[in-house]
Amino acid sequence: MNTSARKTIWTLGSFLAAMVLVAGVSLVAPAAHAKTKAPIRIGVIAPFSAIDGASIINGAEMAVDEINKAGGIEGRPVKLFKYDNHASATDAVRAFQRAVKQDHVVAIAGTFISEVALAIEPWSARLHTPFIVTGAASTKITGEVHNHYARDKYVFHNWLNSDFQGRVVCDFAKDELVGKLGYKTAVVMSEDAAWTQPLDVSYLKCLPKAGLKVLDHIRFSPDTNDFTPLFNKVESEHADVIIAGWAHVGVKPTVQWHQQQVPALLAGINAQAGASSFWKSTNGDTEGVITGTAGVSGAAVTPKSEPFTKAYTKRYHTTPAYNAYSTYDSIYMLKAAIEREHSTNADKLVTGLEKTDYLGTVGRVKFYGRNDLYTHGMEYGKDLVQTVVFQWQHGKQVPVWPHRVSLAKLEVPSFVKQHVAMNR
Repeated sequence: MNTSARKTIWTLGSFLAAMVLVAGVSLVAPAAHAKTKAPIRIGVIAPFSAIDGASIINGAEMAVDEINKAGGIEGRPVKLFKYDNHASATDAVRAFQRAVKQDHVVAIAGTFISEVALAIEPWSARLHTPFIVTGAASTKITGEVHNHYARDKYVFHNWLNSDFQGRVVCDFAKDELVGKLGYKTAVVMSEDAAWTQPLDVSYLKCLPKAGLKVLDHIRFSPDTNDFTPLFNKVESEHADVIIAGWAHVGVKPTVQWHQQQVPALLAGINAQAGASSFWKSTNGDTEGVITGTAGVSGAAVTPKSEPFTKAYTKRYHTTPAYNAYSTYDSIYMLKAAIEREHSTNADKLVTGLEKTDYLGTVGRVKFYGRNDLYTHGMEYGKDLVQTVVFQWQHGKQVPVWPHRVSLAKLEVPSFVKQHVAMNR
């Protein structure tokens, strides 16, 4: 073989080898690209400046950070998108639309305002995007899912609705206010909002069964600044206890109750009182206030309750409000649903969420089925989810009910004790 022929063969061989190498690279490159997993985008909506709104954002942040630290969801990191709805239904709807259309989130959690949740609900249906409500309580939220399942199946309610919250307060009242303090009379005093309508119905039905005669039913505008006339009315009726339904408001009526020495114990649902920052917000005037909430330091509702409460308090320098617990759990429940279905497809996520049986920070979470009255609502019961009732005692939130998590007995402010003594 002459030199020219050998060169030609060598050149051809080099060319073929190079082609094989290039082909090998082209075969490997797509595989390497396939291993590059894009983040799973999840949104959270709440009014940032509100105590309860901040708790929602914080709870979501904690869950996402923990999940990412542990390797993400099926190897994919989670990216959290936060939206401030400014306590406005209009702003919330715009945020929801932006989250889905621009930021391409696969699911959204949040809101503690029922009117906001109800405004978002139709958009969850139109945009086929799962929406987990983590703080609002109106029974209309799950009522829409029950009545229009095919349309509204994307909405889940991961907090006890108003009906159930009323039952919790009545169970507490029977055991503690009637059973131990001997109270006989109450005034129901609620802010005028969507969530308190079914709450008050529940109160008015179950408080008499618990042993408390309801002397009056007061509903007030959340814009009320002076509660003096309302408290004067309570005092004139010689009620032993005020059973509250407060969430949008909290600071003003609590401060005025204490400063005016209203001779009636303050109990029921005072949602803002769940965060330890409420002590500072009221300058300590929350002393003696009793409220139902998702969790509180010292109340080991589940093995996850205390670790979450301590970690949250260390990170944010305040104890979590009730919806920090439910939002934190919701992110983990989304994770479980994605892993269960191996998909972020909206309809598959609905299927995955419907299969939820999750031991969270507030109890064992399951959702009611499509044939139940509260479709996609959090199931309520002794072995599922109840709430903790605590009292502000000497500047601390102390669990007082149910007995399995109680750390102290009820303390009655001196101005209330005198009233009760005078009317016995």
